[in-house]
Amino acid sequence: MELHGKVIFITGASLGIGSADARLFAGEGAKLVLTYYKDAAPGKRVAKECLGLGASDVLLLKLNVLDNKSIERAVEATVKKFGRIDILVNNAGVIVWKRLLKQTVSEIELQLRTNLEGVIKMTKSALPHVKKMIINMASAASLSGEHEMIAYSASKWGVRGFTQALAKECPKLKVHDVISGGVATRMKNFKGLAPETVAQVIVDFAKEKHVLPSGADINVRDYA
Repeated sequence: MELHGKVIFITGASLGIGSADARLFAGEGAKLVLTYYKDAAPGKRVAKECLGLGASDVLLLKLNVLDNKSIERAVEATVKKFGRIDILVNNAGVIVWKRLLKQTVSEIELQLRTNLEGVIKMTKSALPHVKKMIINMASAASLSGEHEMIAYSASKWGVRGFTQALAKECPKLKVHDVISGGVATRMKNFKGLAPETVAQVIVDFAKEKHVLPSGADINVRDYA
């Protein structure tokens, strides 16, 4: 699929995999909707970089996926400017590295609500306007539960279930989740697989360089 002029909506685009996605989609000439929550300065920097890399247009929005009104405003602003969303990339996520008994109820809620509830609500709001594809970030922790990552693992298993169910409800769209091991982002103290490696696999699937049945996992190690 030609990505030039396509509208790509990326949550959590100010850092990590999201910012790497943004830069690579920019190089394809896409129109970008980039969201940030607390990292406004990095978000503005990424938006500026994307314009320099060839993005057709960039809309930078503050988005809190825990806030229903914030989600609605982001979708409304996107539709007002671009009229549609061709590809939605649900990238925003959080992790708390603690054994279950050490985690507070608030920390558990933050992970479940951001990583799973936020993805579901963001998708529901955007869905009437999505034309081509939805890509959800899962994790290697969604294939086998990991200690000190219990709530995070549970949330990402949920993302995979949501992806598979959504593919059945929306047969005209391509719907996938992306699985990768430790990536060099803030979650992993910037140690591990380069975010650009994951982003390249995502962009390749968006371009339909690789094709899997809708609902299938995209395991980065199979394509990187």
